[in-house]
Amino acid sequence: MLCALGASAQQNQIPYATISLQNLNDFKPTGSNWKIVGDVFYDLTKPGKGTTKSGTGILVNDPSGKSKDHLFTKMEHGDLDLELDFMMEKGSNSGVYLQSRYEVQLFDSWGASVPKASDCGAIYERWDDSRPEGRKGYEGHPPAQNVSKAPGLWQHLSIMFKAPRFNEKGEKTANARFLKVILNGVTVQENVEVLGPTRSAAFQDEKPTGSLMIQGDHGPVAIRNIRYKSYGIEPVTLTNMKLSAYEGKFASVNDFGSLTPTREMDITMLAHSAPGSRDKFGGKITGLLHIPRSGQYSLNLNLNWIPAETNPANPNGAGELMIDNKPVLSISGKSGGTASAMVQLEAGDHPVVLAYYKNFGLWYARRNDIVLGVEGPGVQYTTLNQVIRVEEPVGEIALQAKDEPVMQRGFVNHHGQKHTHTISVGEPGHVNYSVDLRKGEFLQIWRGNFLETTPMWYGRGETQLSVPLGSVIELSGKPSLTYLADQNAAWPDSNATYMNMGYDVDSNGRPIFKYTLGASQVRESFAAEEEGHKLSHSFTVTPSSGASTPGASTPGASTPGASTRGEVWCRVAEGNDITELPNGLYAINDKQYFIELPAKQKPVIRTTAQKTKEMLLPVKPATAAGTITYSIIW
Repeated sequence: MLCALGASAQQNQIPYATISLQNLNDFKPTGSNWKIVGDVFYDLTKPGKGTTKSGTGILVNDPSGKSKDHLFTKMEHGDLDLELDFMMEKGSNSGVYLQSRYEVQLFDSWGASVPKASDCGAIYERWDDSRPEGRKGYEGHPPAQNVSKAPGLWQHLSIMFKAPRFNEKGEKTANARFLKVILNGVTVQENVEVLGPTRSAAFQDEKPTGSLMIQGDHGPVAIRNIRYKSYGIEPVTLTNMKLSAYEGKFASVNDFGSLTPTREMDITMLAHSAPGSRDKFGGKITGLLHIPRSGQYSLNLNLNWIPAETNPANPNGAGELMIDNKPVLSISGKSGGTASAMVQLEAGDHPVVLAYYKNFGLWYARRNDIVLGVEGPGVQYTTLNQVIRVEEPVGEIALQAKDEPVMQRGFVNHHGQKHTHTISVGEPGHVNYSVDLRKGEFLQIWRGNFLETTPMWYGRGETQLSVPLGSVIELSGKPSLTYLADQNAAWPDSNATYMNMGYDVDSNGRPIFKYTLGASQVRESFAAEEEGHKLSHSFTVTPSSGASTPGASTPGASTPGASTRGEVWCRVAEGNDITELPNGLYAINDKQYFIELPAKQKPVIRTTAQKTKEMLLPVKPATAAGTITYSIIW
């Protein structure tokens, strides 16, 4: 039985299973140090000052009393994809143990310049008391870079784990392996083999399955949104593949029905691999798809010669996938070369037919490869029979900010859109940011390494993109300053009276951005402070002579955002929520980052038409310069 449940260009995924944090029922009995709460506060600078609020959804460890137990899930796993959010108290230490044996370290590593095997995102070391002093710990793996956030902020951890393998006699035939560890969106471990249990594991033996364990005897930690996908070891396979190749220009895969193939051949890789075929070809690949377990499967098809950006009036190809003689996926070529669907498949073997054509080639989409990905119940996402090609060796072209700020002009992707007039600045201390100079928009911040510029400088530099190498927080991208008639007026998407005037470079090598806003002149600057723990953001607004008085407006200014009526305001932050904390900081967007304001400075916090929250500060340059400064901490 086969039933397609819908197809789209966006890749579908099998849903994650969740560990409920409404109570502790999904865990084995444990000590009183573990509890379920509704909210948690850890002070940025003071350990031992954490507080909680009643409710559900957050798991908290408080080892300050007599109980310091570890926490074990009732769920036992082999191969596992794990996702969770966590929050560290200042100076705290914890860990997530796969199968209760192999630890990924949780630690307050905020600002650590050279991460070690004890830092957050590390695969912790193994331990042997019989080894010489100073060498008892071994085989630890530090994270590739430190992208840890500040204490009291939510962080995200993703782990792809492959369990050890055993034969029918119970003998280990392959070691456990961390395929990936991703911390705050950055891959910090990849394909790391673990030869045995790490230090402080609950067990020193190794098994095909085991519970997930969270360390409870070291320090306070909060965890939420625990979800996982658990896998078996029997894969989906595609075998007995045969290719029927056609030559010519086609309007539909149905054209093949009346044609005789120019050649027929057995193939092992998914590609149009008929000799001599480059453009103007069609193909029909048949094969046998083996499904190990009945259930819903996610199928994702990509014809590599059809780019994402294509002319819908003149597509260069199309394709269709059929299983059990029923159409499952269809690619018209008018909106790219990908398609995705959820399909109900029964365990067993299913005949497959993949038909496709290519009418012309594009220089930036040269490959004739086909990618067919599948994921299902107990089956990790797998690309079937994928062609492995030797790429032209290109080393990463990267910029690093070591001893002084580094500036780089280029294109930047922000919320899925390309901004072409941007500058990115890397500060010593691994604090970085991007600004759109054409629009006067503060786009993003990130912690970690600075920029990869390979897409800008290698070959033709096709995309011209500069790609952040650290953990990115994308900001709203609206103007930082504007005129508002009053504090209740809506913030504009753009300023028609904004005019970029370039930037100066100060004695420390930092840019000072210059622009006019209506009749006012603005100087805007950023600076990393306290060894990279915070980024200050400052504005100086100076009315020019003849500036319009409050209540006036620029003649002919009818474009939204063009009015200079009222006062200049600074939009400090936007998020789903903005909360003032007991330590005077403001938590933005569900504790994604903190805002620090000067002493006694009280912002306006208001609700937008989109039901988000905005933080505003007034700038009041009557006849002299007005200044605004705040700091971002993350």
